[in-house]
Amino acid sequence: MKGKFSVKTLAVLAIAFMLLMTMSVVAFAEDGAEVEYSSRFYSTALSLLPPVIAIALALITKEVYSSLFVGILVGGGLYAVGPDGFSIETMFNTIMTDGFIGKLADTWNMGIIIFLVVLGVIVVLMNKAGGSRAYGEWAKKKIKSRKGAMLATFGLGALIFVDDYFNCLTVGSVMRPVTDSHKISRAKLSYIIDATAAPICIIAPISSWAAAVSGVVEGTDGLELFIKTIPFNLYALLTIIMVVMISALNIDFGPMKKHEINAMNGDLYTTDARPYANVDETPVSTKGKVIDLILPVVILIALCIVGMVYTGGFFSGESFINAFANCDAAYGLALGSIIALVVNIAYFMIRRVLSFKDCMEAIPEGFKAMVPAILILTFAWTLSAMTNNLGADVFVEGLVDATAGKLTYFLPAILFLVGLLLAFATGTSWGTFGILIPIIVPLFATTDPSLIVCIAACLAGAVCGDHCSPISDTTIMASTGGQCDHVNHVSTQLPYAMTVAAVSFVGYLLAGFVPNAFVVLPVSIVLLVAALLVIKAVTKKKA
Repeated sequence: MKGKFSVKTLAVLAIAFMLLMTMSVVAFAEDGAEVEYSSRFYSTALSLLPPVIAIALALITKEVYSSLFVGILVGGGLYAVGPDGFSIETMFNTIMTDGFIGKLADTWNMGIIIFLVVLGVIVVLMNKAGGSRAYGEWAKKKIKSRKGAMLATFGLGALIFVDDYFNCLTVGSVMRPVTDSHKISRAKLSYIIDATAAPICIIAPISSWAAAVSGVVEGTDGLELFIKTIPFNLYALLTIIMVVMISALNIDFGPMKKHEINAMNGDLYTTDARPYANVDETPVSTKGKVIDLILPVVILIALCIVGMVYTGGFFSGESFINAFANCDAAYGLALGSIIALVVNIAYFMIRRVLSFKDCMEAIPEGFKAMVPAILILTFAWTLSAMTNNLGADVFVEGLVDATAGKLTYFLPAILFLVGLLLAFATGTSWGTFGILIPIIVPLFATTDPSLIVCIAACLAGAVCGDHCSPISDTTIMASTGGQCDHVNHVSTQLPYAMTVAAVSFVGYLLAGFVPNAFVVLPVSIVLLVAALLVIKAVTKKKA
């Protein structure tokens, strides 16, 4: 207890010191003519400081909300240091207007929140109707082992490739009863969900991620270019292989090993932090059948896809591929999920497993289940706004421009690292490749294989950083889907993600000299398999 207190105290003192240093700049303010406002720290290395502080505090103190809020305050403080010194009014104005209010007023973000809430309501409906219970009983008969439960979770995640948010929450709600019955920790479940969300979507041509990548590529066919990057997207492909290997061979290491040992002894959480522990404690109908879980999920998937292609102009004459490439994923998911909710309520009432009153009671229950995710997302979006105001994207763009021409053969590996660090610090993979890809495309001819490798390295680095970052929305969704404490999910996932990242980095070093997928991918797979076998032997020897 004493040690824990001292670490937290040290962290708080460090934060206070940073804020005092920021405010002290007022003493050195220079007089000058009034100009358009710009922070003194705009487009400098300090623009990445707020998310770094937030992430470090989250891992040290195990407190997500306070850590993110401190990062927001530091970001606002740095932004408020302008030509005339520090202004506390500017600090809080930017936190509120550009941060909390601006992000909650953003149509994309509100679409995601609506989708989250509606999905939470549908999950509660399926639980109340007894569909989840019936599926769990059926799955217990069909899935006989922990290995089978983990592989089944992976398989379902691979099938839901349309969108990572949708993937995380759907796979979690369907497979949680199965993994619980086989004593798989919530941390392991969240890792499998996370590892089959963005890594699956980034190699699926029909997904919201393919649409996002296609949208930032100019001067060539974005979707065709995206498809060509798939064999070189080492982090995504190797992550998928790793999930299969650790599930099939029972490989656990790092903090995850402790969580898995405790789960086999009956404790699925390991720590006292259990924000979702009482979510499923609702009355369950005894009339429910497996179809009461499968059909609502199928309806939801189908209508979300329809909603996405609708926003891309499919019903106005566009082809399915072009409609998907040009869709508004957030609006499409919100629209499709709301229609699915209405259809599912009608279905449960026609089936007479739920009354109208039961269905209406599920709405506030579903909202309450999603409150932790919505809070973390709101803080993460606000922190991202502070980072954007400080010009982190401009700073990174300058770094890439300065090194691109000098280190051509090492460029894929460099871009992978830059993408990883930027996505880790900002919590957004889409924002990361939105910054990097427009810089890279003009550097190469469209027929140059190095262009494909470099874009793949950007995508892989963005997914890796997103996968590791505590402030990533996908990571937040994965911990929500697995109903795992968010910091537990991040800390147990990091060693697994970093293992794949190290192998991917070596693969991109090779790809810089030999831009051939038939060479790079097999070599990278062999390295990953060898690394996992060595890790298994070492952990077994220690045990």
